[in-house]
This record gives sequence, structure tokens and C-alpha cells, in this order.
Amino acid sequence: MAKQTKDISISITEKEGTFSSIFSKIRGENKNSEISMLRHLLSNEKARLLHIAKTKQPDSIYKLAKLLGRDFKSVRHDIRILEKFGFIELISSHKKNRELLRPVVDASKVIITINL
Repeated sequence: MAKQTKDISISITEKEGTFSSIFSKIRGENKNSEISMLRHLLSNEKARLLHIAKTKQPDSIYKLAKLLGRDFKSVRHDIRILEKFGFIELISSHKKNRELLRPVVDASKVIITINL
């Protein structure tokens, strides 16, 4: 039986009702806004991270970082953002008294809606 995948839906509501406020948030004036987080989410590095995590299915964040040829700390930071939006789930396991966090991507589609 094939593994069931899920769709991710991100809905953002802009309360001020103008495009200029959306663009100012994208430029980073409001670092904690959902739009700012979405801008960080939609980078080529995160797309590559998601692709490798989904296709190679590494056992840990460390192994994912090695597959990507990137620093562990920067990969962990990207995973935190992806985890916040539900793109990655971290599955905990233990090996020789160490906790391993296995990144799992089970989404097949992302739908982004911006409500004005």
C-alpha cells in the first residue's frame, strides 16, 4: 500500500488592506510577521533541503546536512522554519544514549493563500 501524503495549506491575512504593507513586510520591516517567515520559507536552499529529505530519507539532521554539503547549524535553523509551517516533522529515536531527530517530509503539495 502506498504511503499517504498530505497537502499543506498556508493562509495569511493582511489586516491593513494595502499591498504596500505586504511589500514592506516582505522587505523585512516586520521580522516576526507571517509574510516575513514565508519569504524565508520560499528559498532555493529550503526547496533543496525538502527535496533531499524527501527523496534520500536521512536518519538524522546531521546526515541531511552532510548530504546537502551544508553546516549543521544552518540546516537545523532551516528545519525549524520548515517545521513551524508543517513541512517537516522530526521523529525522535535513540542510538547509544544520543537522541537522533529524523526529518520526515510527507507533504505532496503546498497551497499558499494571502487574504487581503
